[in-house]
Amino acid sequence: MSTAIRKKVQKRCKIRGYNLKVDALDEILSFISRFPDADANDAIDLLLDELHNQTLKSLIIDKEVVQAVVTLLLEAEAAGDEEGDTSHAASTISAIRVVDAFLLPKLRYDSIRKLFYEHTGNLPIHGDASGKANLYRDRYQLLFQRLTRDQHFSKPAFDSEISNVGNCEISPIQSLVGQTGRKWVMGLISQLEDGHFYLEDLTASVEISLTNAKITTGFFSENTIVVAEGEMRVEGIFQVITCGFPPLEDREKSLKLLAGHDFFGSGALLREETLRLAELEKKAVNDMFVIISDIWLDNEEAMGKLATVLDVFENEEVVPSLFVFMGNFSSHPCNLSFPSFSSLRSQFGKLGKMIGMHQRLKENSRFLFIPGPDDAGPSKALPRCALPKYLTEELREHIPNAIFSSNPCRVKFFSQEIVFFREDLLYRMRRSCLLPPSAEETEDPFEHLVATITHQSHLCPLPLVVQPIIWNYDHALYLYPTPHTIVLGDRSKQKAFKYTGITCFNPGSFSSDGTFVAYRPCNQEVELSAL
Repeated sequence: MSTAIRKKVQKRCKIRGYNLKVDALDEILSFISRFPDADANDAIDLLLDELHNQTLKSLIIDKEVVQAVVTLLLEAEAAGDEEGDTSHAASTISAIRVVDAFLLPKLRYDSIRKLFYEHTGNLPIHGDASGKANLYRDRYQLLFQRLTRDQHFSKPAFDSEISNVGNCEISPIQSLVGQTGRKWVMGLISQLEDGHFYLEDLTASVEISLTNAKITTGFFSENTIVVAEGEMRVEGIFQVITCGFPPLEDREKSLKLLAGHDFFGSGALLREETLRLAELEKKAVNDMFVIISDIWLDNEEAMGKLATVLDVFENEEVVPSLFVFMGNFSSHPCNLSFPSFSSLRSQFGKLGKMIGMHQRLKENSRFLFIPGPDDAGPSKALPRCALPKYLTEELREHIPNAIFSSNPCRVKFFSQEIVFFREDLLYRMRRSCLLPPSAEETEDPFEHLVATITHQSHLCPLPLVVQPIIWNYDHALYLYPTPHTIVLGDRSKQKAFKYTGITCFNPGSFSSDGTFVAYRPCNQEVELSAL
């Protein structure tokens, strides 16, 4: 095997965070040698994608790990040869990567050097007090570095009348003391005293009055970060005149400034690879994802509807590449008063048997399970870990390639980034609002929700007392750079909305009203479906 191929393998493994032992490298080169030189790149990608889907104890890869992955790929190829469908099966394996929230790299912003760096220390689930402070600091700095690049808020290069036209320079809150006239500030809305709201940045806090304030689209609740224009009153209260969320930044602009860092968790790619994957994505016109939320396994009517859906797709000419099943998986919350976990385990087994009866789906589709807010788990805090193995063991016997991931969960399809999040967020955000949402641009609550989470670059900007978040894993809920598609599983009405080029949709509650979504990633087409 040529030195160029050896170096290429080492480079691509390093980009994805893997360190290869010598015997592991030899094993990979042996696998690649089975392919013609023209297909060497695809062979490397195929192996690394399958390696990414394995549960690894360490990022130092040895020979045994590579052998296990190669065996899986060769078995899949042999099975595909028997059915004459090798190319589609291999491309599906290679195209879809699932990223668990707890495996995401944590990137932090250095405001002095003005760049991102990867956090390398331990991330314990039970963090200390500094973890909570860092949660707010990191959120603020993420949005502030984005704001400083916006043409309306960037500091002028020269202090002249010409350069100040249309410029809204952000003032630190600390500097407001004794100042007169209108000022622009950016800060987090907090309630430091009952009934009194404050705006906080990294320098100080100031009490604010939102009376008669003009606001933009979105839900303005405690814990959201806002940009506000106003002036100090004599009594030391900052009277807000206009208030909005930090402006969005184009995805491509954000990526240019990340210097090869990987926010999404699927591995940093070279520009040439990204362009190649984008071309393959456009050609994947037959690939379709079916997203179903709220599958109550203890509800006979819901299971009957699901059987109908599976029957329909089993008989399609090309079966869906991926089924995403989002919780809740029981009509009753899985809390301390839950009657029987053993019965839920057997219901998962019945679901596995139902899927197994559809031979084409079982062999050619992948099944991703994401827990809901009321499913079994160690706590209600986000991100939530995957469903317990005890509940899913029987299902795994029927569907060995089923994937059980966290909530939220990320999927990369070729070059497209998709975020899945199951939470009844719309109802909770509306309840937490400090002001009625502005009806100037839209009155649709779902559109207000989408505007809120995208501008906040965060899936759940609720107060921590309303929705607890694991402090050290708050980065798992970031939406930066903005993904291509956001799937918000919510029990509210089914809805799809395209906002500044980002495709957002809610598949609806399947068990309540029979709604689900068929999504075509090649053109980001959302097909709202119902039984």
